[in-house]
Amino acid sequence: MENETLFNEEAEPPGPTTGLVVVQNETTNFFSLTTNAQHPSLAKSKPERLYFPFKDSPRSRAFRKKYYPDISRIEWFDWRWQFQNAIRNVQALDSIIHLSDNERQAMMHPSGDLPVAITPYYASLISPHDPSSPLRRSVVPVVDECLHTKGEEEDPLGEDADSPVPGIVHRYPDRVLFLVTDICATYCRYCTRSRIFGRQHQCFIDTAKWERALAYIASNPNVRDVLLSGGDPLTLSDDKLEWLLSRLKEIPHVEMIRIGTKAPVVMPQRITPALVSMLKKYHPLWMSIHITHPDELTPEMSAACIRLADAGIPLGSQTVLLSGINDAVSTMTRLVHGLLQIRVRPYYLYQCDPIPGSSHFRTPISKGLEIIQGLRGHTTGYAVPTFVVDAPGGGGKIPLLPEYAIGWDKGDLMMRNYEGNIFRYPDNHAESKDIH
Repeated sequence: MENETLFNEEAEPPGPTTGLVVVQNETTNFFSLTTNAQHPSLAKSKPERLYFPFKDSPRSRAFRKKYYPDISRIEWFDWRWQFQNAIRNVQALDSIIHLSDNERQAMMHPSGDLPVAITPYYASLISPHDPSSPLRRSVVPVVDECLHTKGEEEDPLGEDADSPVPGIVHRYPDRVLFLVTDICATYCRYCTRSRIFGRQHQCFIDTAKWERALAYIASNPNVRDVLLSGGDPLTLSDDKLEWLLSRLKEIPHVEMIRIGTKAPVVMPQRITPALVSMLKKYHPLWMSIHITHPDELTPEMSAACIRLADAGIPLGSQTVLLSGINDAVSTMTRLVHGLLQIRVRPYYLYQCDPIPGSSHFRTPISKGLEIIQGLRGHTTGYAVPTFVVDAPGGGGKIPLLPEYAIGWDKGDLMMRNYEGNIFRYPDNHAESKDIH
């Protein structure tokens, strides 16, 4: 099947209700379920349309009928089913895509640092025949992951050194990173926190650890911004997530909460009306979504983002620059244009962090600068993310730009625009400088 995205799907144009249907407004405590549970038992007597978070795309329907013929639309659209039935081993994945020898060897290699998990929905987007296709490379391991090169570290960003209590990373003065879980629905092969994921999938929630983290935040009045991350916070049940949000909201100096997630991309079924209704109670709430490639901009993902945006949640994208996946100006242009259509603001373009086994993903720094130069001035400024290197050793995010400022000449700032033309600005209040 050809890849089917928002831009070639024969569906209504994006809008406040694109692809949406009525869904039952109820939640289930996910942590009462086990990863080995059978398919969720859902009442078949009620109209099926009550359960569907979104209209499913033809590609998704065809995939489900071919590989999951006994699974109803109700089960397919239950995020808990998607989560529980993530593909985790070589046999299951090989039944859906034609694994190369390289991929098969990587999945069976004992030194692999990161588990494999791919939701059935996201598996429907992967090319079954081309190992070099972008989404497949993002989630299916290759033996290059076992090759560790100079400069690679388990904790390249020095997060552990900036962790005063378990689960908290406090690097910047007014904000903290709160790692609330070590679980993701789908594991990206280049994940900067691969060190925290165990080889065996587990629903690990440590309430005592959460309490210590909350106490740390409450005792630091300079902290006004809390970013919930992990793992993926949206793998938590609505009840667990609301417990965290409500506790944070009780802290007077916490002005805003952010959630970092990839769920709308790999498990859009998670964005239920019940979840969104709950999140709306905790404004100002922001969400950063990890989006890699325009092939992820499906009708389902679009509908999930539109639902969040309609709830007043500002959405930003975080994209990791990856060699051979999204490191072309044309690819990035399609991605950022598509994001704006579904009201997601391109926020960060990250240089890939040097985790062990990541050399095949990392590009030269010059490639990121080339992409920014190919966007700036050639499209709306809203579409241009900030290119950052998260400095190894705990230096934080450092933004990089192409050389637009050339220097000073007789008090004038010499600047190069997006077309390469040189312009002067009379910088009268600056000390007289000359170009060197």
